[in-house]
Amino acid sequence: MQQTLSTKSVANYLKFTAAILLLAVVLSSCGAGMYLSKADKRFQEEQYERAIEYYKQALKGAKNTGEINYRIAESYRLSNRLAEAETYYKAALDNNYRKEEGFFYYGMALKANGKYEAALGQMQDYARIGSKPDLKALALREVETLSQLSTILKKNTGFEIYNLQALNTEGSDFAPFVRGNELIFSSTRGPGKTYLGNGEGFLNLYATTLDGDTANLGAAVRKLEGVNTEDLHDALATFADEGNTMVFARGNEGTKKGRRNVDLYISFYRSNAWTEPKLLSISDPRAWDSSPAFAPDGRTLYFSSDRKGGLGGNDIYKTTIDDNGRFSAPENLGPGINTPGNESYVYVGPDGTLYIASDGLPGLGGLDVFKIEEGKPVNMGVPVNSSGDDFGLFFQDAFTGYISSNREGGKGGDDIYAIAKSARKLVNFFVDGTVYQRRDKDKQQTVVPNIPVVLQDASGQKIAETKADAEGKFSFPLDSATAYSLVSEKAGFFAARQRITTVGKMPPQNQLPNEVNEVRLTADLLLTEIVKEKAIVLENIFYDFDKADIRPDAAVELDKLVEILVDNPQISIELSSHTDSRGVDIYNQDLSQRRAQSAVNYIISKGIDKSRITAKGYGESRPVVRNAKTEEEHQRNRRTEFKVVRIQE
Repeated sequence: MQQTLSTKSVANYLKFTAAILLLAVVLSSCGAGMYLSKADKRFQEEQYERAIEYYKQALKGAKNTGEINYRIAESYRLSNRLAEAETYYKAALDNNYRKEEGFFYYGMALKANGKYEAALGQMQDYARIGSKPDLKALALREVETLSQLSTILKKNTGFEIYNLQALNTEGSDFAPFVRGNELIFSSTRGPGKTYLGNGEGFLNLYATTLDGDTANLGAAVRKLEGVNTEDLHDALATFADEGNTMVFARGNEGTKKGRRNVDLYISFYRSNAWTEPKLLSISDPRAWDSSPAFAPDGRTLYFSSDRKGGLGGNDIYKTTIDDNGRFSAPENLGPGINTPGNESYVYVGPDGTLYIASDGLPGLGGLDVFKIEEGKPVNMGVPVNSSGDDFGLFFQDAFTGYISSNREGGKGGDDIYAIAKSARKLVNFFVDGTVYQRRDKDKQQTVVPNIPVVLQDASGQKIAETKADAEGKFSFPLDSATAYSLVSEKAGFFAARQRITTVGKMPPQNQLPNEVNEVRLTADLLLTEIVKEKAIVLENIFYDFDKADIRPDAAVELDKLVEILVDNPQISIELSSHTDSRGVDIYNQDLSQRRAQSAVNYIISKGIDKSRITAKGYGESRPVVRNAKTEEEHQRNRRTEFKVVRIQE
């Protein structure tokens, strides 16, 4: 029997349903509040991994999703996982959470993921609207850095790298150092207590035997005995005295109170064991002191510190060791190397060359590796550097070594990669040029200072842009076997365009003197003044006898006029055709009009707006050579010209 509900029953049912929904909302809200409270507590204690877990739970029932997404993003950033923060900064901004720092750090997260164009736009926006002087200064620095990326991306220093899959884990593995026949490195691999800052294990020093087969490196990994502690990080070892003296970093037990207690310790290898590590006197108890590196002579120790008196976050310092083993007062390497950003993971190569990792110099990602040449940091380019953090360089000899990176495609957080110098000599191409201008009444051309110059690919897409210096000079790095165009524009002048190519310009290997060589091409740009109503002859525009069809050789020349119209969208022109004086006047007039119109139709077919170009046939009425007698003189009169008739302001 069909059953029906009374009006009263329906009302009671609706009240019951509403009560259930209200209770669900209340419980959900309470749950979100509980998770949020726990998350905030963990965040304040710098237990970022646990905070992230709670924040994500709080998102499910919260109304203030923008603020919670921002806190998740900050948790990732503060635990050195900036790339993972990108989606959460975006979600915060999309949900109208407008904390100013979020605009800046969103741009940094975009950069960490290799989204350079989006990062540049974000940094330009923040530099324009931001109110915090320190962040605005950093944003302007990033705008400058991101504008230089094309140069860094094209720089290849001849290295090849590959991931040591057998050695790396899902945790973080980094800071390799070869001691004898062992590779010493730092790792968060377990088992062991979890460090709540990033959810990985505490760092310990490990060793594995080098047997010449890097593909299987890591088959037998062991902790370095007598050095590691249970609830502290032990990492970043450097060695001197034939591997018998070790300095490393220890500290940071994972609480807010202990965050800055990272110091340098020293231990000696005696009677086949490491002595109890002792705190180095140069450590500052109020600062973060880490990434030590001995020079090859063992008498100079470099390290990174954020101690008072530095130039920025972390700076590189050095100290010397006397005959009694005493360390001198640390000396800051100064503004030639240190920046307002962070410099760390210092390393001294076998030949005494200093290398650093920095996020304060123009680079591709967070930390990039730089080589110090003549006292100045030089970015090592790709593939050494990437959009991630690249650091912890070590050279076993002049051609092989190791590097640490958290670049995309790795096995864990940070991975160790083998690095090898390519046996093939490399060539880096560049084009150097000067921008000139010539006014209509001037006999000589003059240089144009401080004018923008654009590098385009073969399809006309902008690759890079620079500004000529005070002497009108500019330079771009180029790829091998590639065609380009250089373009410069100035009001009142025809845009200057010059094609340049590296196709066929690669020298033979046996003619290259160095491991890395430069081939520098030259290409000058000439800006010509636009003068209205001045006729400009188009060379090599020929027609078959008594015809107006565009021949292939004429099409090549007309394409140049198309390019002029594309490069100078503000001008409109008249295209005119002229005949010689032989033949009937009225016939020559008609033929020249048909030829001019044919040329105009061809140009319009290439995408030029028909309102910008007019066809005009003048027949024999405007000869260049009056009373022409020779064939050469008649040829000069048979010409195709264009003139600018209108300039749109």
